[in-house]
Amino acid sequence: MELRVLQYFLAVAREQSISAAAESLHLTQPTLSTQLRAMEEELGKQLLICGAKGSRRVLLTEEGMILRKRAEEILALVQRTEEEIMHDDEAVVGDVYIGAGETDIVRLLARAAREIQKQHPDIRYHISSGNAEHVLEQLDKGLIDFGLLFGRTDTQKYEALPLPGKDTWGVLMRRDVPLAEKASVAPGDLLEKPLILTDQPDDAQLLTRWLSPAGGAPHVVATYNLVYNASLLVDEGLGYALCLDRLINTDGSRLCFRPLSPPLESAASLVWKKYPAFSKAARTFLSCLRGLL
Repeated sequence: MELRVLQYFLAVAREQSISAAAESLHLTQPTLSTQLRAMEEELGKQLLICGAKGSRRVLLTEEGMILRKRAEEILALVQRTEEEIMHDDEAVVGDVYIGAGETDIVRLLARAAREIQKQHPDIRYHISSGNAEHVLEQLDKGLIDFGLLFGRTDTQKYEALPLPGKDTWGVLMRRDVPLAEKASVAPGDLLEKPLILTDQPDDAQLLTRWLSPAGGAPHVVATYNLVYNASLLVDEGLGYALCLDRLINTDGSRLCFRPLSPPLESAASLVWKKYPAFSKAARTFLSCLRGLL
């Protein structure tokens, strides 16, 4: 497959119309249709299907959706590679790509970026949020330089730089519930309470073990991967969210945060692939971060 044809395919997927995609690509509709048919023949799979009768809308098949995801990743990696190679040999410019979960520790990365900005103002930073599974997938595919992760690191595949400070687990709840009167929350306090837990397997297991002294299985009414969405569920009275501190600003709101007792903390590391092909911008960022530590 040619990169050019992948771009054509993504245009059709975006526009959901061959005629609209052809116009945006400055191609004739027959030319675009021919290219798409040739790609389907090459792959031996149908990628596009017509929408409702009488409509010119086209939809992606299951194989088409897979190709769309892969094509986006391929073209993003190609663009990033071209930019890194074409930069001036002397100048430190370019992009640093970081994947991270929700944590206040991102502030440390921001401080490093701010220090670098004084000498190298043309470095740009791209932060993508996601759970650990998503971050590692992006890291393995070379779509990001670094991942900010909690817990143990597979030292066979990755290098890791432990970061100072730990995030504290606790309960996000409404201020008008009796439990909010306590300074901290014990496992027994959450017995039979409707709980909202993270969908991260490692973190969920960590919390389940912490809850085990209360006896019985926790009463989970919802799960989340973004704590802001969990805070809305709490605000509407659905339950109590177990989450990390300093992610939701509770000042002046109906919500409050109480730490767990006994305390439960998570340490973070900045992770990257072994034997990386870092750009100058990425190397500069890592060097500055190490200096701050």
